[in-house]
Amino acid sequence: MPKAQNSMAAAALRQAFLQPDAEAAYQAFRHIAEQMRDRWPKLASFMDSSEHDVLAYMGFPAQHRTKLHSTNTLERLNKEVKRRADVVGIFPGEASIIRLIGAVLLEQNDEWQTQNRYMQVEAMAELTPASESQSAITSPPKAA
Repeated sequence: MPKAQNSMAAAALRQAFLQPDAEAAYQAFRHIAEQMRDRWPKLASFMDSSEHDVLAYMGFPAQHRTKLHSTNTLERLNKEVKRRADVVGIFPGEASIIRLIGAVLLEQNDEWQTQNRYMQVEAMAELTPASESQSAITSPPKAA
């Protein structure tokens, strides 16, 4: 696809991501692929093969979707790891840098567990069926 037409294709693809639910997003994605098939067969073929991967996040509750397609949290974590590694400078071996990164990740995990949740518990409950979550909460472990 010529670079001059990238913005047109991107605008068309954006329409699929703006749909309110998964079914509408899949329909829009397929429709866009069909529209592009005559002009750009490679792009349409790529869209066909990547449809489920690209729209996988649509299976989550709507309030999670904006957080799922953003990498801000990971970028912030990577920046913190790099900052800590720069303070040390030179590492004597691979094991020492693994220990440092592991410590940073454990520290971040503890912070994430005690601070406000990135995704609300109520919305997370929507991901599991009610009968499954109820049985997990109320059923005591079976004795052998």
